[in-house]
Amino acid sequence: MRRYLSLSLFACLSYSLVAPLLSIAMLELPSTLAVFLSNSVMFLTVGLVIRARGLSVGPYLRHPRTPYILAMGVLLTIGLLTYYRALALGPVSIVVPIYGLFIVVSSLVGILAFEETVTPRKIAAIALSVLAIALMSL
Repeated sequence: MRRYLSLSLFACLSYSLVAPLLSIAMLELPSTLAVFLSNSVMFLTVGLVIRARGLSVGPYLRHPRTPYILAMGVLLTIGLLTYYRALALGPVSIVVPIYGLFIVVSSLVGILAFEETVTPRKIAAIALSVLAIALMSL
């Protein structure tokens, strides 16, 4: 199996447990605290990986593409705060599929902003994805 496929599958399986664990934790913890604690673990872990790989962050702070990363960080923060809050207020079986619409939206942005190829199969996949999410969320 190609490495990116196995990594994608592992990421999917790992991330699939996030929402159920969050729902359990947020029975007694505020969603904002859950965002802070879970992302603190991620921040520290990524820092250790960067150090273990001998990478230096400094030169990239002035890179011309860094503003894109910073904008993404703002959007990721907004997305995670609202996602965690939605999970604190609603059922996993509804919140997660609706949140999963980001795949459809990202695909549409790729098509519109980056002029990616549009095929009948992609259009069908996007339409079926929306239908599947709508059916799962009812």
